Amino acid sequence: MTIPTMDSLRETQKKYCSRAIIGSIFAGLFFIMAGQKPVGKGLILGTIFSIVNFIIIGEMIPLRIGKSKNKTFFFSFISICSRYILLAVPLIIAIKFDQYNIIAVIFGIFMVQLLILADHFLSLITSIRRKQA
Repeated sequence: MTIPTMDSLRETQKKYCSRAIIGSIFAGLFFIMAGQKPVGKGLILGTIFSIVNFIIIGEMIPLRIGKSKNKTFFFSFISICSRYILLAVPLIIAIKFDQYNIIAVIFGIFMVQLLILADHFLSLITSIRRKQA
């Protein structure tokens, strides 16, 4: 297994985070102009927290590499707990304020993950088509 460098991690973060925020802004503006302001605002809110979560994941990787099992477990546990708390914030905001749609916030929270899956799915489809040609 090769250990990714910080440059490749930052490149990956930049790629998916920029796609996520651009996509959510365009989709959010579409929903806002279509009269669904809570959906648009919820999507953008969830995506912002999704991006922060993804960045934290990348920043915690070097803290786990080359450490003892106990330290790795500790850093992993703290990372997971802090990220769960972070992702609870937009959900609490959406529940407390009617100006955000909870379903859109949930979708926004998974925006980075959905883009990663879509990117890999498209890569798979293009590689299959190249093999068939």
